[in-house]
Amino acid sequence: MKCLALACTLTALAVTLCAAPPNVVIILADDMGWGDPHCYQAESKIPTPQLDRLAAHGMRFTDAHTPSSVCTPTRYTLLTGRYCWRTRLESGVLDGFSPPLIENDRPTLATLLGSAGYQTACIGKWHLGMQWTRRDGSPETADRDDRFRSGETIDFSQPLTAGPLTNGFQSYFGISASLDMPPYCWIENDRCTPAPDTTVETAQDTIFLNQTGGAAHSAFHLDAVLPTLKQRAIRWITEAARSDRPFFLYLPLNSPHLPVAPSAAFRGQSGLGDYADFVMETDDCVGGVLDALEAAGVEENTLVLFTSDNGGLWHAWEPQEIDDQRHYKPTPRGQYNLEHGHRSNAHLRGTKADIWEGGHRVPFLVQWPARVQGGSVSTALIELTDVMATLADATGIPLPQGAAEDSFSFLPALEQRTDLPPTQRPFAIHHSLRGLFSLRQADWKYVEERGSGGFSTPRSLNPSEGQPQGQLYHLSVDPQETQNLWAEAPDRVQAMQHLLDRARRTGLTKTP
Repeated sequence: MKCLALACTLTALAVTLCAAPPNVVIILADDMGWGDPHCYQAESKIPTPQLDRLAAHGMRFTDAHTPSSVCTPTRYTLLTGRYCWRTRLESGVLDGFSPPLIENDRPTLATLLGSAGYQTACIGKWHLGMQWTRRDGSPETADRDDRFRSGETIDFSQPLTAGPLTNGFQSYFGISASLDMPPYCWIENDRCTPAPDTTVETAQDTIFLNQTGGAAHSAFHLDAVLPTLKQRAIRWITEAARSDRPFFLYLPLNSPHLPVAPSAAFRGQSGLGDYADFVMETDDCVGGVLDALEAAGVEENTLVLFTSDNGGLWHAWEPQEIDDQRHYKPTPRGQYNLEHGHRSNAHLRGTKADIWEGGHRVPFLVQWPARVQGGSVSTALIELTDVMATLADATGIPLPQGAAEDSFSFLPALEQRTDLPPTQRPFAIHHSLRGLFSLRQADWKYVEERGSGGFSTPRSLNPSEGQPQGQLYHLSVDPQETQNLWAEAPDRVQAMQHLLDRARRTGLTKTP
């Protein structure tokens, strides 16, 4: 009887462990290209042993995309499961003083998991707007114009009345936006800690440095940001793991986005310049998180997701498509990496901000030892938009009515289910810096206008009568987008335009 009782106890314990909700850690790199991690591009010149470790212990997605090819829109969509072009931000990005972009009543990953008892924290770059108070006592309600603002009208002694804490995170530590935008100070929960006490001048735009002048704290140093985020994340994981409640950490890094600022410990380590050094330091940060999970004894049932908010900026390619042959010129940053034998986006056309694949196809790695086979690879078409539905599936927490309307679970892909398709996503929608749309359906990609819609030339074109008005590529045979098939497939062009128009008009992206 004792043996039987012991067996029953062990069985019950095993069931309990299997049923326990997973911890969740999302690490979001900033501007890391599809070809930067060695596990995605064998020819990568940059050592990334920790990302390679993540791929070896988890699943690597080869056809994962950001909904936008720039920062703010992707972050909105990741946290809400809703395309950002449905908001007031139809192009571009916010700055460090913009009001909140996430609506007050909008469910987020943090509110979803927090409602089920999760400990929730955000550590890193927010860039989704915060509610600042002006010196006259009124709330800052305006978005930026063309330039990033300096913060001269802001009363930094006042608490932030909206931001991460009002979007479901129980604690926050980080910076308000990109590290080239004021204010240059740390924010903890709802206050600058400490508040800016000086101003910095606009930095000369060099190949590695780009920084808008404005409010700053004198002890805030660019090259200390990434190491500080790493240490804060490790500390938070260590403390959260002591609780019997599951935890969710959202860790949006500042790297390897401009300004490229590797710390002294990594400067010169790659032999390829500061950008490669910064990628190496980003990789090391991932390793610190993985080590912390292992040391805390929670690695087995922790879902770790690593990805990037858009494609890489440090990229150049050989022009083959006819518009490229006539207009494309590599940027100095792309040319720099070419000279060092590295392409941040591997074989892909386009960079950050562009509608082409290099703008939005990104590394996407998931480790979850309890349920995801190590060393596995998925070719499923997924978006960062899909994270919310997937985590709802993985944790068993129902999505609120009307929430995450553009999100499709890829849990069957993670579990390599044979009785279900890897995802129910019927098509994907991409959006460039300048508001250019594309639609991806199966292996076909439709772009409704000519040009990159972003940083790369040609940014836009006005074709003459009788010329292709947009772009159509068959990615399974032409992943580099070299052959525009618009004129050869008018029926497909029309059908895909109809799908895109309907999604924008009705918002029913879950309708096949």
